[in-house]
Amino acid sequence: MVEIIVPISLFFSVAVVVGLFVYFRYRARNETQKTLREAIERGQEMTPDFIKLLGDPPRHPKADLRRGIVALAIGAAFAVFGLLLGEEDAVRPMIAVASFPCVIGLAYLALWKTGARQE
Repeated sequence: MVEIIVPISLFFSVAVVVGLFVYFRYRARNETQKTLREAIERGQEMTPDFIKLLGDPPRHPKADLRRGIVALAIGAAFAVFGLLLGEEDAVRPMIAVASFPCVIGLAYLALWKTGARQE
């Protein structure tokens, strides 16, 4: 019985995290729409810049750099964890798992580098 509870709880926790993310994003958009409606009802003038600022807050110019570094650090942590386990059977799978965040981190770094040139 315990052997089946662990995988079920893993998938359930992932579903809960994704569900909470979607819910809170929905709430934020709903609050933005509510604010826009109230402003329009009061007769305030809505400029396109103000509407864009409400709907899509400005991103930090180095956001991709930060995400890339964090993803690379997570990948390195998985690789080091696999090496520190000291078991031959654990090293290759942990390095394989580490490759996913490393590739994502490299993609974010590439986006940061190319985005900096376009500006």
